[in-house]
Amino acid sequence: MSDATQADITQTILELCAERGTKKTACPTEVARLLAGSNEADWRKLMPAIRQEAIRLAKADRIVIKRKGKPVDPDDFKGIYRLAIARMEAKDGG
Repeated sequence: MSDATQADITQTILELCAERGTKKTACPTEVARLLAGSNEADWRKLMPAIRQEAIRLAKADRIVIKRKGKPVDPDDFKGIYRLAIARMEAKDGG
């Protein structure tokens, strides 16, 4: 099933990141496999859309994109990355 909508991608990213909590991250390929199944040809088609949505969510402070365990600029990162839920304390001061 590679007919995932942007809403499907958003929901899956947010749910997977929330499940992991603030101490763990999710791999974008996990998002793709949840949406498209285990067939590599199917889930790989979703990777550009997942990356685009991850960038949008990071800019909205809903998730953090990490590379080598450190947050990266959503407008300027390359290579393998992971997704983490944004820390709530950063938004509410505590």
